[in-house]
Amino acid sequence: MRLTRKRLCSFLLALYCLFSLYAAFHVFLGRRRRAPAASTRGLRKGAAPARERRGREQSTLGSEEWNPWEGDEKNEQQHRFKTSLQILNKSTKGKTDFHVQIWGKAAIGLYLWEHIFEGSLDPTDVTAQWREGNSVVGRTHYSFITGPAVVPGYFPIDVNNVVLVLNGREKAKIFYATQWLLYVQNLVQTQKLHHLAVVLLGNEHCNNEWINQFLKRNGGFVEVLFIIYDSPWINDVDIFQWPLGVATYRNFPVVEASWSMLHNERPYLCNFLGTVYENSSRQALMNILKQDGNDKLCWVSVREQWQPQETNESLKNYQDALLQSDLTLCPVGVNTECYRIYEACSYGSVPVVEDIMTTGNCGNTSVYRNAPLQLLKSMDAPFIFIKNWNELPAVLEKEKTLILQEKIQRRKMLLHWYQHFKTELKMRFTNILESSFLMNNKGFTLGKQHCVVERQPWSQNLG
Repeated sequence: MRLTRKRLCSFLLALYCLFSLYAAFHVFLGRRRRAPAASTRGLRKGAAPARERRGREQSTLGSEEWNPWEGDEKNEQQHRFKTSLQILNKSTKGKTDFHVQIWGKAAIGLYLWEHIFEGSLDPTDVTAQWREGNSVVGRTHYSFITGPAVVPGYFPIDVNNVVLVLNGREKAKIFYATQWLLYVQNLVQTQKLHHLAVVLLGNEHCNNEWINQFLKRNGGFVEVLFIIYDSPWINDVDIFQWPLGVATYRNFPVVEASWSMLHNERPYLCNFLGTVYENSSRQALMNILKQDGNDKLCWVSVREQWQPQETNESLKNYQDALLQSDLTLCPVGVNTECYRIYEACSYGSVPVVEDIMTTGNCGNTSVYRNAPLQLLKSMDAPFIFIKNWNELPAVLEKEKTLILQEKIQRRKMLLHWYQHFKTELKMRFTNILESSFLMNNKGFTLGKQHCVVERQPWSQNLG
């Protein structure tokens, strides 16, 4: 009997010891295991980190010693971060952002926005009634609107500064542009708009007198005018030259450089696809190409009448010709500057430019040293300039001696130059607007970098 009681007591004592050990295990070791899980729940209530980051943090915690003050330290870090953010917000609160809206009412607006500003548009459908986009250059916030639905009086005006892009090339376009300017004049007079700049596709003969009455220098309200072609008005003070760019009205795209564009052998020596007018230098060009048989080495496709619109097939053929030719022949049309020059640059095909002044009132060589194409020449455009197409055979003979590596280096240089050209235009455009619009704002305090504004010649800023 005593033996049985002794065994029972031993059993109860062993059971008590096991229970004590089990309780101690949960009290001390169980808390250590639950610590990471509790920390994770806390994170889920706040700003949860990325899944990959959480995995890295958990694996690190598993190899480290448990820290009972871990939660407090994280809370303190978050508090320090919030405090720093508040200080940063207070320091930048006083700096005024500059907002400008661009109203694109001519196709050249798409070259400004998509090619120079590298901005996108929503929706991407080019036939949409309303398209818009946003971009930031420095502290200047740009918004862009375009499309048939952008009609005077039928969209909200929520900005003080506007750039209006207009077409003034021919009589019908001038009438349309004038209606827009009269609409804006009313907005300025009623103080719904404070500042206006205009980007104008000017007349190819530089007959732009119709816009004179709207310029601020003549008592109007247009503070800055960016004008296409070599107008004699250009003074780099309130009138600046702007590039013609690519034919966006024919849906010429933004071209991204590729490895094959740079490095592949191009099967054609040169190309010319365009209209040949009777008794023009283009006709002389065709004759010269045929005399030496170079028309067999070049992609040549001509027509007798100009066609304003491209078909999908003709656009593809044109782009293929640019991509597969080392040189692009650029004879003058009504004006020396043509879309072909910029389109060739997009594909790394060197423009061979007929460097002569066309008839009309554009800047002449006796007054303007770099005319024609003052803007491109001031930027040291790496083109081949010729005064007469009789010089072309020598150019083509020299071209035949170049090895592929030399052509590759030239393509890289041309594409780099073109990108630099567009970037500099974007910065210059922004600086001009800021210095013109903001300096005319009474009581406006500029940052230190804007306290002194010196207008330098366009060529100096772009060189």
